[in-house]
Amino acid sequence: MSLVRHTDKRSGVTYVYESESYWDKEKQQPRSKRKLIGKVDPVTGEIVPTGKSGRKPYKQEGVPSDKEPITEQVAMLAEKDKTITELKSRIRQLEKEKQDMISDFEALLKKWS
Repeated sequence: MSLVRHTDKRSGVTYVYESESYWDKEKQQPRSKRKLIGKVDPVTGEIVPTGKSGRKPYKQEGVPSDKEPITEQVAMLAEKDKTITELKSRIRQLEKEKQDMISDFEALLKKWS
């Protein structure tokens, strides 16, 4: 294992990688695996670790954060469920009325034909 330094041309930041070489049996060639260790501090020259522990959490729009009470979302879901139930009931009622009207219409057609 060895340490490899690489300077990003766009930002000028120098990153340090841990490199391990191995033999790829399929391709019959030497290969290497690199793992990012950190970046070099330009003032002190020390390696500053980078990784998930240093990243800021990503917050999506519309997703409640830990600080936001979930009770509001639960209340909204309950209200939507109630509305859905009412609409389904109305649909059943209208379908029944439709069937009654069709049967009345068929009776009139038999009577007059």
